[in-house]
Amino acid sequence: MDIENQGPSDGMQFTDDQIAFQIIGDYPNAPTLIFLHDSLGCISLWRDFPRRLGGLTQCNVLVYDRQGYGRSCPFSKRERENDYMEIEADHLNDLMAQWKISKAILFGHSDGGSIALIMAAKYPEKVLGIISEGAHVFVEDLTLNGIREAIQLYESSNLKDRLAKYHGDKTEAMFWAWAATWTTNGFRDWNIETFLPMIQCPLLVVQGLEDEYGTLEQVESIVGKTNGKAIKLLVPNCGHTPHKEVPEIILDQSSQFVNQLQ
Repeated sequence: MDIENQGPSDGMQFTDDQIAFQIIGDYPNAPTLIFLHDSLGCISLWRDFPRRLGGLTQCNVLVYDRQGYGRSCPFSKRERENDYMEIEADHLNDLMAQWKISKAILFGHSDGGSIALIMAAKYPEKVLGIISEGAHVFVEDLTLNGIREAIQLYESSNLKDRLAKYHGDKTEAMFWAWAATWTTNGFRDWNIETFLPMIQCPLLVVQGLEDEYGTLEQVESIVGKTNGKAIKLLVPNCGHTPHKEVPEIILDQSSQFVNQLQ
């Protein structure tokens, strides 16, 4: 849960419904890399990683803030339902139509990785490949313990103020939409494994071996149940954010994966 080092915010644009997005690169006829942030993330918190991966692969890049995050509009609903990530996958499909993107390669971190998986399952014709990083397909005790620790930090440290640098007056709603939803009894049975067999595209499944929010059972489920060619990238001495903790490794492996898709 790294929320330091805000990246550049130049070139910010907004859809009609006030979803903030940023386009990087101008490569005619090249695929678009779409970056899907985690449960506390936003455009700025990707730092320069999207730009660097776009340059290495000669792909166009699109990064956006989901509703309630970063510079996008606040949540339209106070409560988050268990199908939130499926709804966000549907929303991404609509956004791709607005952006006139017919083929994308999705790079999703944590919740963003789960959304990417659902997107590829429901709209396979629009997804050339997926890089999932720390994605969840079911709830684990380790995940819940990590979230409870984050709640303690939010209530006892300067975490709220640090998050507010990026999410402003949406911070309280954003944090509890994640933390309160995941830790309710009703969310314990959340599971998106039924989507996995519908995924046909290639996948690079990334996870730090010291991930504080998920075990390797998440990786094994994704690799074992999807029908696309799936490659595991297990990163030693690394936690939940490999693209920040070991960016050179993730850039190298991700660029190789993307270049094979083109």
